[in-house]
Amino acid sequence: MSAQVLSALTIAGSDSGGGAGIQADLKTFAAHRVHGLSALAALTAQHTRGVTAVHVPPVDFLRAQIDACFDDFEIQAVKLGMLANASVIDCVADALEHYRPPFIVLDPVMVATSGAKLLADDALDALRQRLLPMATLITPNIPEAELLLGHRIADAAAAERACAELLDLGATAVLLKGGHLFEGQRVIDRFDDGVAQHEYIHTRLPIDAHGTGCTLASAIAAQLCNGLSLANACEAAIDYVARALQGGYRPGRGEVLVLDHFGAARHG
Repeated sequence: MSAQVLSALTIAGSDSGGGAGIQADLKTFAAHRVHGLSALAALTAQHTRGVTAVHVPPVDFLRAQIDACFDDFEIQAVKLGMLANASVIDCVADALEHYRPPFIVLDPVMVATSGAKLLADDALDALRQRLLPMATLITPNIPEAELLLGHRIADAAAAERACAELLDLGATAVLLKGGHLFEGQRVIDRFDDGVAQHEYIHTRLPIDAHGTGCTLASAIAAQLCNGLSLANACEAAIDYVARALQGGYRPGRGEVLVLDHFGAARHG
């Protein structure tokens, strides 16, 4: 019998338009040759022009999905995405405290690319107190980091300080995404684990894309499954997202680009 296949589990929201959320996560896992599992924490009615409705399933059913996955699969990494309210966050935190997977990558999804709010007001404290200290890595963008910290991040120096402040909140390591911070024609993603600091730099592309944060976090989780160190997994995942952006396409009527998950893997 062959060795047990390692799996990655995404606990996140479903995107009916196929560009972000669990759909993007599963495509990313498959592109990295990792078996993908999913537990739906929310369902969105969504397309390339925005989010029209959100439904949050009962937390008992969410826990049943998570239990079923851990009962049958060797889960090496868990990626956390849209967790809409405090009850959902508590459910997920309870499950992860019970199962203790080797790696947890937390993408603190709060606002959709379209601007739709995806996190209830009562969830922010629960996210800070329960999930942030448990995560191997958190991957906030600038607006999400501002919400977590309660202040603006206006420039490069503030971004560097924000990484240290997020570590002070209990994070083990931070990858602060720089797409929302204007630094000329460059996008700088900043990694900090309290020991080492790295900057990953790419040329800014003149496009509005959908699902980049989901794809990045799930690519990091997949690379951790494949044995890369945390810093190397971040670098490889950032390169993967850059390639997926370059090959992106517009399947809907909106101007938002959807990533080419499999093309990016073929050219990696």
